[in-house]
Amino acid sequence: MGRRRKAREVVLQALYAQAINGEPLKSVVKDQLSRADYDEEVKGFVRRLAGKVDEEKEALDRIIAERATNWDLGRIALIDKLILRMGLCELLHFPDVPCKVCINESIEMAKKFSSSDAKRFVNGILDSVYKGQVLKEK
Repeated sequence: MGRRRKAREVVLQALYAQAINGEPLKSVVKDQLSRADYDEEVKGFVRRLAGKVDEEKEALDRIIAERATNWDLGRIALIDKLILRMGLCELLHFPDVPCKVCINESIEMAKKFSSSDAKRFVNGILDSVYKGQVLKEK
């Protein structure tokens, strides 16, 4: 498994733990990073991604709500919402990560951590945002 994929999994676990127990995200991230011997690149990416997702949570949720037609944000499974937040955050705020990589990594996370239908849902939302960004740039 690549270092960035491992970092994404750590971020997902931290976001999930924070959503369940309500502890400050920095504390949860620190705890997650203490569980294994991660190199500095992984640690840095975990901190950057987790922090940006937390900082942009409301804006990311608005985008999800806009793109998830016929779905109330409260009805979306927590794990799917977290995967979407992470993927959107990378698409919109991490120019060093190619857009296709953001989408593919999010789909892989959905396959691994969510239901069998989640990959299509995640792909649909992220692809919609990606296509919207590409059209804006033209």
